[in-house]
Amino acid sequence: MKYDHEFFKILRNLNLPLSNYAIFGSGPLFVRGIINQMNDLDVICRGDAWEMAKSIGEIQYLKKYDVTISSIMNNKITFGTQWGIGNPDINLLIDGAETMDGLPFVKLKHVMNYKLIRANKKDLNHIKLVINAGNKSQA
Repeated sequence: MKYDHEFFKILRNLNLPLSNYAIFGSGPLFVRGIINQMNDLDVICRGDAWEMAKSIGEIQYLKKYDVTISSIMNNKITFGTQWGIGNPDINLLIDGAETMDGLPFVKLKHVMNYKLIRANKKDLNHIKLVINAGNKSQA
């Protein structure tokens, strides 16, 4: 795939059950070519995928977001069963994920909802890029 990344390769090699996780955060923007850099990878998971993630990563409680995560590669890839910003339905995000190059990605509309809630400088920039990408594809 044109927008492959080392993080995607590592995630593929973990062989997590595809039906129990999805890539969230900036990953769905990167794979679609909307952004050209990704500093980390956020993965939401449930069931067997979460059990596997806990067994391979460092477990941390993030007080600021009131969530527990498992991370590998010095927090470059993080796994969690909840999203600490907003209140998304994790099952909806995973079940509705779009498979691209063998990996499940949360749909852009859900990523944008989260970025609108968080609304920091990076997120607002990402929202503009998504809007611009949509306008270009409709031209």
